[in-house]
Amino acid sequence: MMVINPHPFPNRIRFSLPLLNRSITTRGGGGGGGGSSCSAFNCRSVSSFISFTWDDVVQASQPDHAPNDSSDLSGFFENIKYCNRGSSEIKSEFIPLVIEDQIVGYIHNGFFYDYLRRFKDVFVFVPSDSRFGTNVTLNKTLSTPEERTRVVGRVIKSLAEEEKELIPGIRNELYPVKRSFGSPPYFSLERAAAPYFGIKPHGMSCVANLIKECEEEAGIPLSLSNQAMSVGAVSYVDVDGYRYKRDVLFCYDLELPGDFIPKNQDGEVESFKLIPVENVANVIRRTCFFKPNCSLVILDFLFRHGYIRPECLGYLDLLQSLRSGDFS
Repeated sequence: MMVINPHPFPNRIRFSLPLLNRSITTRGGGGGGGGSSCSAFNCRSVSSFISFTWDDVVQASQPDHAPNDSSDLSGFFENIKYCNRGSSEIKSEFIPLVIEDQIVGYIHNGFFYDYLRRFKDVFVFVPSDSRFGTNVTLNKTLSTPEERTRVVGRVIKSLAEEEKELIPGIRNELYPVKRSFGSPPYFSLERAAAPYFGIKPHGMSCVANLIKECEEEAGIPLSLSNQAMSVGAVSYVDVDGYRYKRDVLFCYDLELPGDFIPKNQDGEVESFKLIPVENVANVIRRTCFFKPNCSLVILDFLFRHGYIRPECLGYLDLLQSLRSGDFS
């Protein structure tokens, strides 16, 4: 059985962390968004959120709602495809962001020329070099993480005030910009701006984040959350306009007591619903009710626990699509 918890918005529901009363699969980083206009078997992107009720979810999840689609994996493929938007041609419009001879992100040509280029004391365009080709770096006078954080933050604030829709959702939450997990940060960047710089968010440790989110989102105490088992990761690369999201979602399983009732603690979850795992799989295949990147985490669970079987046509292709992300 699976519990799914929506974020509260007026007359709208956006799904996030999937909770199971047999086990819990959660994430240790990354966001991801987007939205869709949905009907069973048919989705098209139109806005950030969609309107529906729990009755809609339960109805779409029932086996007899579409009795002949049990082996149809096309809906799963659509979820993976949506999270990995952007052809190689579009991705070529992004150039590396290089700090201390390391690629830490990617910036769209248009975003640099239209917005960043005028901040010459901060961002430097390098036409070409032998190692990285054309790239963007920070002014060498910005030699410490603290200086870079302060000055880049000033740029982000200026752009956000200048054009309200350019970098929406400023929340004064900083992500450290690193080469990889465990390495020291080069500087820290406003979370809402992270996709515009193509960085991979590296914040607190995965275990610390797991414990924090379990408590805040579902009231799962430390005595339970510290029993979570790391089971791997999924990733995706999503290109949308100037934004280049390179997210890694670390997955954990946690067996919960049968009588455990999740209770939100931070006001970001409206309600919970207990639904059989097989029915949750139907919701993913048939609709766009789940937040797309959460669907990837659930897909990983479905593969690992045998809910998607090799007998299904396209099994290996789907598994390869899910596992082909960039973890670097």
